[in-house]
Amino acid sequence: MDSEQLLEQLGKCVELGKVNREAPQPPEMKGQDGADELTQQALEQGIKPSRILDEALIAAMDRVGEKFSNKEIFVPQMLIAAKAMNASMEHLKPYFQSGEVKRKGIFIIGTVSGDLHDIGKNLVSMIIEGAGWEVIDLGVDVNSATFLDTIQEHQDAVVGLSALLTTTMQSMKEIAQEIKEQHPDTVVMIGGAPVSEGFRKEIGADNYSPDPQRAVSYLNSLVS
Repeated sequence: MDSEQLLEQLGKCVELGKVNREAPQPPEMKGQDGADELTQQALEQGIKPSRILDEALIAAMDRVGEKFSNKEIFVPQMLIAAKAMNASMEHLKPYFQSGEVKRKGIFIIGTVSGDLHDIGKNLVSMIIEGAGWEVIDLGVDVNSATFLDTIQEHQDAVVGLSALLTTTMQSMKEIAQEIKEQHPDTVVMIGGAPVSEGFRKEIGADNYSPDPQRAVSYLNSLVS
């Protein structure tokens, strides 16, 4: 395959969740190389890591995010696409670390204190990483001190607060307000089943995104 065909096929693997040759999904690609093998081949052919990221991974995850927003696919399909994207990203991480490929920015994310749910957070993390951002995932049950310490280390980072339980919305409010008090220029995004645009305004956050694709769109608008 030439470089264009290789990148197109890699993007298809990510979009459909074909992680590697052994992966059984999707059935129509059984026995074919997946994102893992194709990324390695692309690098061996001398395709620049930045092209792999922009033309294959980001383009594919954009399509996945759009399908999700349009309810053409659902969380399981999003997760398997993100898994394929991560298989490809493993090959590209050394180039990020060396500085050869530039990240768009840093995104700090965590599920707020009192809440142990992480599926939504993990999904958003993977989609945002696939869109070219460095993601610092603090995990679940994260208190304000941990967020503040991490912001102190990464002054230009954007912060994402996640919650699934209505009972932890108060934690989200307190954390958002503490961040704004100590770091007024830090952009704070919120997401999760119980939160809304009205709640965003109430707590002084900068953005509410009901799905990963809109979170990516907002983040990209900050650096465009």
